[in-house]
Amino acid sequence: MLGRGVYVALTLVLFLLLWQEAGLIEVPLDSKIQQNMKQPPTIIKQSVKDYIVDPRDNIIIECEAKGNPIPTFSWKRNGKFFNIGSNPTVTMRKRSGTLEIGIRLGERPEDYEGEYQCFARNDHGMAMSNKILLRVSKAPLWPKEVLEPLLVTEGSSLVLPCNPPPGLPPPQIFWIDSNMNPIPQNERVSMGQNGDLYFSNVLVQDAERDYSCNARFNFTQTIQQKNPFTLRVQTSRKVAESRPTFLTPSGIQSSKMVLRDKELLLECIAAGLPTPSITWFKKGAELPARKVKFEKNNKVLRMLSVSEEDAGDYVCTANNNVGMIRHTISVEVKAAPYWLDKPTNLILAPDEHGRLVCRANGKPKPTIQWFVDGEPLEAKISEGDQRRALLGDTIIFRSVEIGTSAVYQCNASNQHGYLLANAFVSVLDMRPMMLGPKNQHIQVIENNHTFLDCPYFGSPIPDLRWFKNGQGSGLDGGQYRVYVNGSLEIRRARREDEGTYTCVATNMLGAAENQVHLEVKEPTRIVQAPVHQSAVRGTTARFDCKVNSDPTLPVTVTWTKDDKPLDLRWRLKKDKESLTIPNVNEGDAGTYTCMAKSAIDQDSVSARLTVLEDDSLHPSLSSALPPGRPDPPMDLDLSDPAARSVRLTWIPGNDHKSPITGFLVQFEEDRWEPGRWQNLTSFSGDLNSVVLQLAPFVNYQFRVIAVNSVGQSDPSRPSPRYKTSGAAPDAIPRGLRGWGTRKDNMEISWEPLQDLERNGLNLQYHVWWRRKDSGEQWNSGSTPLSSYVVHNTDTYVPYEIRIQASNEFGPGPESNVVIGYSGEDKPTEAPRQLRVSKVNSTKAHVHWKAVNMSSIRGEFKEYRLYYSRESSLVPGLVVKEETKNKGFYTTAEEPSGILTGLVPFSKYKMFMVVANNRFESPPSNTVEFTTREGVPDAPRFFKINRRTLDTLYLEWDRPLEPNGILVGYQLKYQAVNSSGSSRSKILTFQHNVTEFTLRLPDRSARYKLFLSALTQQGSGEVYAEESPHFSNEAYIDQVDIATKGWFIGLMCGIALIILILLIVCFIKRSRGGKYPVRDKKDLPLDPVDHKDQDGSFDYHSDEDNKPLQGSQTSLDGNVKESDDSLVDYGDGGDGQFNEDGSFIGQYTVKKDKDETEGNESSEATSPVNAIYSLA
Repeated sequence: MLGRGVYVALTLVLFLLLWQEAGLIEVPLDSKIQQNMKQPPTIIKQSVKDYIVDPRDNIIIECEAKGNPIPTFSWKRNGKFFNIGSNPTVTMRKRSGTLEIGIRLGERPEDYEGEYQCFARNDHGMAMSNKILLRVSKAPLWPKEVLEPLLVTEGSSLVLPCNPPPGLPPPQIFWIDSNMNPIPQNERVSMGQNGDLYFSNVLVQDAERDYSCNARFNFTQTIQQKNPFTLRVQTSRKVAESRPTFLTPSGIQSSKMVLRDKELLLECIAAGLPTPSITWFKKGAELPARKVKFEKNNKVLRMLSVSEEDAGDYVCTANNNVGMIRHTISVEVKAAPYWLDKPTNLILAPDEHGRLVCRANGKPKPTIQWFVDGEPLEAKISEGDQRRALLGDTIIFRSVEIGTSAVYQCNASNQHGYLLANAFVSVLDMRPMMLGPKNQHIQVIENNHTFLDCPYFGSPIPDLRWFKNGQGSGLDGGQYRVYVNGSLEIRRARREDEGTYTCVATNMLGAAENQVHLEVKEPTRIVQAPVHQSAVRGTTARFDCKVNSDPTLPVTVTWTKDDKPLDLRWRLKKDKESLTIPNVNEGDAGTYTCMAKSAIDQDSVSARLTVLEDDSLHPSLSSALPPGRPDPPMDLDLSDPAARSVRLTWIPGNDHKSPITGFLVQFEEDRWEPGRWQNLTSFSGDLNSVVLQLAPFVNYQFRVIAVNSVGQSDPSRPSPRYKTSGAAPDAIPRGLRGWGTRKDNMEISWEPLQDLERNGLNLQYHVWWRRKDSGEQWNSGSTPLSSYVVHNTDTYVPYEIRIQASNEFGPGPESNVVIGYSGEDKPTEAPRQLRVSKVNSTKAHVHWKAVNMSSIRGEFKEYRLYYSRESSLVPGLVVKEETKNKGFYTTAEEPSGILTGLVPFSKYKMFMVVANNRFESPPSNTVEFTTREGVPDAPRFFKINRRTLDTLYLEWDRPLEPNGILVGYQLKYQAVNSSGSSRSKILTFQHNVTEFTLRLPDRSARYKLFLSALTQQGSGEVYAEESPHFSNEAYIDQVDIATKGWFIGLMCGIALIILILLIVCFIKRSRGGKYPVRDKKDLPLDPVDHKDQDGSFDYHSDEDNKPLQGSQTSLDGNVKESDDSLVDYGDGGDGQFNEDGSFIGQYTVKKDKDETEGNESSEATSPVNAIYSLA
């Protein structure tokens, strides 16, 4: 025996060292999976444990089960194999275990009574039903008896016995007389729980009828009747009064046992004259009003769904004006077994761990017994079994193998009943499979978030990754988030997020993938919205509603009025961008809403239409004014005063052409917040007299505000003050809680009552507390504050707390009991044997030994793991040391967790503490570990510059986090044109290369380039760029722009404009030097030719410095004429040559007045003069 114990202990220690928390598999309810998945049997339907049948019907005992393959069924009767084939009257339904027993003529149904149990089997295990006790309903006859008339004295008590025959199930009892009339029951006459009829005192009129007891058997629908009782009452001149005595129960004390969750019936029937009245109470506690009902004039106490706290002494009291008597009933609550932790089916992948737990409670405490496929488990577990261990109420499975599936049964029993539960352990291996539809098309509005679904399944649980357009190293992080159910969340969809997304699920047995095509659409928006407007009756109103939307999405525009569909009949006109309402009338007034809706979004805007009277019908100055806010109500009056209410009446003011839709009543009180007006309530616009519900002990005054479609009126003048009387508080302080601020105290706190909840002065809070489940007397304290501190408590102990508010008028209602806790202290025990396993590039499995929960000395919050990156294994890479932490909440005996988000190819250090809400324990042992090499981050930058027509100069820098030893870089590039992308090309470079000149195959194309760094683990994150737009297009323009038609036209236009401007300038200059010919025709040339200092001739006349208009003379004062004078051909001194020898000035011919008049057309023929005339 000692050796066996040592072996179990060693096994347990080994298990604790090797245990890893199970990753339980949840199998989706998908038909493809269910059809292919092998599954042990599960009982899904069975008859009740205590099964009573009608002897007139065939007997059907149900047993249904599911499984794959389909189970086969067998039965046991009274613990022995039940051979169904040997009995022709017993058949089993096809593909079912349900038994049908046909009772033949001459057979007795009682012959089939007994205990039945059903068993369902397939290749993977066996499940069994409850033990079904089959009994046949019985309705025996009443024994024949002759009842003599009963002689009884007036005023004395009487009991008429019923003694019904025992039936199955027990019959229902009722009393009638010979005329089939029910016997009236009241405070004096009543039927007891045993069926007897009790008379507290007999009256003479009781002899006027007979009394017959009847038993109704519901199964057989029969009634058995007892011979009737006849009474003879002896009367006397004076009937003496008598003290109460109990007819049932007898004595002064009795006891009763009841099972948990059942119904408790306590009965007290008393005799006496006058008829005694019955009252009940419970010693040391109040009767729970929500569970207790009193029946039959308080003679019966009925309690529903009894629980353990309902045990105790219940006292019934009978009293009349002669005396009083009491009887105490001691109630003991027992319990048949009930589940605390019912075992459930367990599906594991090969080499995983798991457990089945079976915990039940009861009174007395039930015993737990395990079975596997119907056989006791202890006999099946061998001493060398390393994969299965039984530890009390738990079965531990370690590294399960294919072929070890079975059905386990847990039986919890005590003297009051039993529970039986089946739970299978199925070892499942299945390749990954996609459960959703293939190649989904998803549309989303730009800048909205969306989910791309990818439901999948496999065993072991597959790893899922998402890719976009078949590129990258997986989408997770940034604006992407991958959920455990396979969905990919895109937090803000943009145009560049369009594309094909692929999800790939992988486990050790294979891989599966699916694709989702995402389209990002422009939002549907109303860009020209309807606005509030007023229209005169008989005119036309128009609401605009212009919509912008994605051109690929059809949009429907609908109109509603006051949130109801708009009836678009012949009068209303709707087009694409507006709604027109001709010949407006009062029925058109309301709120109109335009809703633009596409397949994936919608937008709506509302506007109000107000219909005005025609000004011609009521001509006045105000008829031209728009609707306005109403005037304030007037003449506020108070009437019908009551303790907590008063009637307020007022006269509405002018509505200013917009009907009043409501009234807002406000109040001000002068005790708590004088001068502050607060909203009390609101009423519809058709009321002007209302009853206001008020709070006690408040000195009110009121005012009213009218509301219409335009806005609110000014407040009315205040009403007279009205003061309500004080009262005890009605409210219970909210937010009651208890929590320790130190290790030896508990602060009980709550939200103080609001000012209007005080109901009086001298507000106090009364607090009660006691240790939970201690049975101690309540401790109490009082305070006017909102907290109360209890000192000298033990560390982290639960307390029951309740509170009550009181004032000078009395106490208010008590709160329900709340559980609080005293203060926490620093945990004393540190997690032990911290270690890591299965370390890859970004995560590590962490294992440790759990602490004793009592050592936490507070509420267990989490195991907190502190870890820091000490260094990188990449030579020369300096990292910043930063300590992080991660919490693990688990109560497992062998806890473990996964630490994620690690940087590849790095050295880490970690330790663990256990934490409550205030403190942490001492640290565990420190563990150092290194992560494996991973794929690198994206290069730090990637620049692209065009140097010539055929080449690109590329420059980049190494990644910030290489995540390993860089072995090179990979460049993938492809040309992009309007028809799509061409086939990509790949180049690789050494790790020390950070620049490259790329020769382009097609100089007119744009290129997309994807650069990533390489380690031994593969290609890292991609840095994508596109060849610059501006330099490419500018070069092409230099080559081809001269041949473009638009460019030639532009240049010609510019040249023409410049030519016209030059001509205009030339004309303006000539026009500025002109003067009349008549004034100059008599002027001669200077007789002397002047020379410049350089020897050149000066052809300027001295007249350049003389006034014009007839004041021109020679040096000697004479005017000379010459036919050869150039003056005759020019404008005096302005007739000069330019540097190039061209003649400047307006060319004219010498003529007299007649000649001039006869040759006016000569100027018009000159092209210069023609342009001048236009100028």
